[in-house]
Amino acid sequence: MLQRLHHHLVSEMPKLLAWPLGRVPFSCKKVLLRQLINWQYQQLIAAGEIDFLQQRRLGIEIRDLRLKWVMTLENQRIMITDGQEADVWFRADTNDLILLAAGRKDPDMLFFQRRLVVEGDTELGLAVKNLMDAIEPDAMPPILLKGLQHLAAFTEAGMTQDASVITVREENSC
Repeated sequence: MLQRLHHHLVSEMPKLLAWPLGRVPFSCKKVLLRQLINWQYQQLIAAGEIDFLQQRRLGIEIRDLRLKWVMTLENQRIMITDGQEADVWFRADTNDLILLAAGRKDPDMLFFQRRLVVEGDTELGLAVKNLMDAIEPDAMPPILLKGLQHLAAFTEAGMTQDASVITVREENSC
């Protein structure tokens, strides 16, 4: 019973969050995203490892949350807009992005499973993907890392439960 509830929360949470998140003005989301992303990537920005985003636009879309934004690097700061134009788009669902950010899923695996969609400038997309591969979760601010690890464990357990339920159903079907 508890496992079903866990699975249900993991699979339904993005749908439940999409409605209220859609009611929040983008200006509020932008402030939060900008602070979180600059905090997360402050060391990489200082080291010049994100300079490839200078004058380039990276679009991120979290499909199941109906949330998307475009980011670029200006004056050693990540800037966020709600623009529809980006040089490259990365699109995925919430649970996959959580596992990707926590280092529990490989971007190539998600790409080949069509759970991570990359559209647009191939060279920029590859630079972003290589950056994702190179980021060590331990380089994150400790409080962010700990929160992300807990969220990823919760998500992974719920998704694993989903896979075991499907397997059991398939074994019991005629």
